[in-house]
Amino acid sequence: MLSAFTNSLKIPELRSRIFYTLSLLFIARVAAHIPLPYVQTDGLQAFLKDSMQGSGGGILGLYSMFTGGALTQGAIGALGIMPYISASIIFQLMTAVVPALSRLQQEGDVGRQKLTQYTRYATVVICVIQGALTIMALENPGKLVQGYDIAKYGPIVMTGGFGFLVTSVILMTAGTMLLMWLGEQITQRGIGNGVSLLITVGILARVPDAMRETYNLFFNRFAGTGTSPGLPQAALLIASFFIVTMGVIMVVQGQRKVPVQYAKRVVGNKVMGGQSSFLPLKVNYSGVMPVIFSSSILLFPQQIFATLAAKFSNLKFLGEIAALLDHRSWTYYMFDAMLILFFSYFWVSVMFKPIQIADDLKKYGGYIPGVRPGEPTAQFLDFIMTRLTLAGAVFLTVIAVFPSLMSQGMGMPQNVSSFFGGTGMLITVGVILDTMRQIETFLLQRHYDGFLKKGRIKARSSNPTGMTGDALSSEAVMKIALPVLILLVIGTGIWAARTFF
Repeated sequence: MLSAFTNSLKIPELRSRIFYTLSLLFIARVAAHIPLPYVQTDGLQAFLKDSMQGSGGGILGLYSMFTGGALTQGAIGALGIMPYISASIIFQLMTAVVPALSRLQQEGDVGRQKLTQYTRYATVVICVIQGALTIMALENPGKLVQGYDIAKYGPIVMTGGFGFLVTSVILMTAGTMLLMWLGEQITQRGIGNGVSLLITVGILARVPDAMRETYNLFFNRFAGTGTSPGLPQAALLIASFFIVTMGVIMVVQGQRKVPVQYAKRVVGNKVMGGQSSFLPLKVNYSGVMPVIFSSSILLFPQQIFATLAAKFSNLKFLGEIAALLDHRSWTYYMFDAMLILFFSYFWVSVMFKPIQIADDLKKYGGYIPGVRPGEPTAQFLDFIMTRLTLAGAVFLTVIAVFPSLMSQGMGMPQNVSSFFGGTGMLITVGVILDTMRQIETFLLQRHYDGFLKKGRIKARSSNPTGMTGDALSSEAVMKIALPVLILLVIGTGIWAARTFF
């Protein structure tokens, strides 16, 4: 596997793509550390740290994760890439319900370019709205942010006013558009999906802080005197991290292969078809979207009811509702599981089109053995995807709840427990595997060995139809997981050692 990384630098095109991607990711990280003018970052960082620990993460922890810590820095990239992702999701859902956008999507490259242009316009609108609300919260933290103590944290904005609002909104919008442009350039000229890599790098930027907190928790180096867990508990924690990561990899890459047989056709003097292939139906087809949707829907009502309960103290039912929706209550986990299940089926119903797949198979002379073409094929695919979606939804629920259980049940810091599942783990694993898959494609095209000498991606090496799959085999996934995680632990360990000593 180490030779695969060495061979990646021997191919000129792949080497240039890798260094180009790393350089643009570096620029994105710089944008996350350039503060807005007239913003006191010390008080902001202290308040956000206390808020995220007190609420078990909450909306601030989720948003800070997606922005790569730019929110806690009060940086020009405080909005992150999320406005662009939100606009993309909105238009992706609208194409399924708006006929005009659906026809535009089917027009090929021209239609997709128009949709991309509309998405960019929507991104600017979302940036202006979110940026204005963020600046208003920074100017009046005591009024708009519950629990902010001016005497403890001090004012965040030194010089406010309308000019500061306009200037800051322009800078934050420009920061998001810069990140959007960097993501598009990485996708076109670099390696991997640019937007996904920007989010992943922001998540991994918290690794040194998480390792420092873990070290303080288990060995009590900087916490003074007192009792703390020792080496056996630390070894158990590391083993749990490996087990959770390997489980996420296997489920994310898991798929149900539906066999497809193509009938023979005579075209001129040639006999076409007569080959067998498969349809890869992923277990976790909806990805991380149900977790994001459910968290957003549950967190905003909790903030609203908590604010109303503070203003109208005589209405006790408002505080009770806010307590039911709190991260630390069992009702929150129940609602979270129900919403993840609902959005998993909703996302699959919007994105997975069994009727279109059945029509395409019938058009090209393909059929599923034992199933009649046309409507029976669509019903068969819908039945299989319904069962797969249930398994994927249960998995997402466990992964989404596990970090909160570790944080509250075991007393782990939120910054540490977030690496044991949740949205960040799903995004990181998916993006790293997708990037490795693209690198391996370059290596195999240049007759180099990929990351695996055994259990190679069968869809590229032994599929005679040219139909590529999206997932590794279970054996290949197991062989990928352990070396990658060992390298990650060693690298971050060296980085943390330089920080501690």
